[in-house]
Amino acid sequence: MNFRSLDEFWAFYMTQHSKPSTRRWHFAGTLTSILLMIYSVLFNWWFVLFVPVFSHGLAWYSHFFIEGNVPAMFVHPFWSFLCDYKMFGLMLTGKMDREIKRLGKRPILQGF
Repeated sequence: MNFRSLDEFWAFYMTQHSKPSTRRWHFAGTLTSILLMIYSVLFNWWFVLFVPVFSHGLAWYSHFFIEGNVPAMFVHPFWSFLCDYKMFGLMLTGKMDREIKRLGKRPILQGF
């Protein structure tokens, strides 16, 4: 699939994160990776090696075992990265439910 804008990709991205538990696993992975990055900068730079293990590992778990799809980052890594942090920010500020309602019900697109 080709996307012309980040907004267009965001709508697709949200179809791939339709279950609340998938979004929670992503939140946990993103938060853990941020904390590990801070720790590695302040105390021990070797911990930077754990950042992708947690950020991707928790997110991929949610896709394969909860959502039942393939992570969008396999095909669209840059936009997926941006959308991960957008989703994290919306969840952190309590605006994720409003965003899901704004997007409305959309069909889940499996193909890339």
